[in-house]
Amino acid sequence: MTGTGRAPNSRATDNRQRPDRQDRTARGIMELVAPAGTPAALRTAIAAGADVVYCGFRDATNARNFPGLNFSRDELAAGIAHAHAQGAGVYLACNTYPQAGREHLWRQAVDDAASLGVDAVILADIGLLGHARDRHPDLRLHLSVQASASNEDAIAFYQRHFGVRRVVLPRVLSLADIAALNRRITVETEVFAFGGMCVMAEGRCALSSYVTGESPNTTGACSPAAHVRYQPDGDATLARLGAVTVDRFAPGEPVGYPTLCKGRFSPRGATPGTASGPRRDGVYLFEDPVSLNVEAMLPELAAAGVRAIKIEGRQRGRAYVEAVVTAFRRALDRAGRGDPATAGTLAAMSEGGSGTAGAYRRGWQ
Repeated sequence: MTGTGRAPNSRATDNRQRPDRQDRTARGIMELVAPAGTPAALRTAIAAGADVVYCGFRDATNARNFPGLNFSRDELAAGIAHAHAQGAGVYLACNTYPQAGREHLWRQAVDDAASLGVDAVILADIGLLGHARDRHPDLRLHLSVQASASNEDAIAFYQRHFGVRRVVLPRVLSLADIAALNRRITVETEVFAFGGMCVMAEGRCALSSYVTGESPNTTGACSPAAHVRYQPDGDATLARLGAVTVDRFAPGEPVGYPTLCKGRFSPRGATPGTASGPRRDGVYLFEDPVSLNVEAMLPELAAAGVRAIKIEGRQRGRAYVEAVVTAFRRALDRAGRGDPATAGTLAAMSEGGSGTAGAYRRGWQ
């Protein structure tokens, strides 16, 4: 497919076709953006109450380019039709950086997304943003977290030069940072609400690339599974990434995924240990290997001016999508009614069986 504009029957900018989503927006309820790694997950997310699903093509243009995931052009067309019929939207993630000599693949993805009638494309590369701006002036552009735009000047640059309408903020800002930023910018902000907790400046971290030789900006995975090994060490379990031991879990301790920034380290000159006492395995210097979960913080995020919350996990199955989207739909609707926030319903879906508010709280600062 070669598209240079929207399909004639596209509903991508017509909110009259989406009374539920429009009503929630009018009532100040944040938009719920859910992952869809497959057509089945797309239908599951919408049935569970997602306002929007985000997905990618089955190629290198999206940051979850894994076997068995993502959409063909025909599958995306069918997914858009289903979403729009249910009053929901579809965002297309084209959020990796084009590789030299293969730029046409990324440009074609943007062209096809526009032709199919997606509600927005999520982009990071400035060359691709320029292509979308010039070829598809009516296409809504969202700035990917991979661009790592986290301050007023950076966001203004993307808005001024490319007409970006929304920015997905990196998971390194506190709640106070987000509120202050929203008072100074005019584009919408979207933040992560549940799932993988990246504590680095996304799009700029080289830890995984250093150890595995594969960049998350091109292969779409930090600490890719092909490099992960779990090995017994007496009664304990070692979690390794490539040749690096990232963590050591005691018997009965929940075993987390070996992401480098969530490993245990022994600082030079310090006595290894944890908050609960000395330990020869080191401490979690940056973040524990747990999932981000802001279920109890939704009223505060809304008060900070956040327009949308995003659930991470396009690589996850339908059961995960259904459980997490259902929980956040209920939580958002409760917040919209002014009911007290609740939490504690998603531990089974969290890495390590536990959650964190990450940088949003920054209790150590």
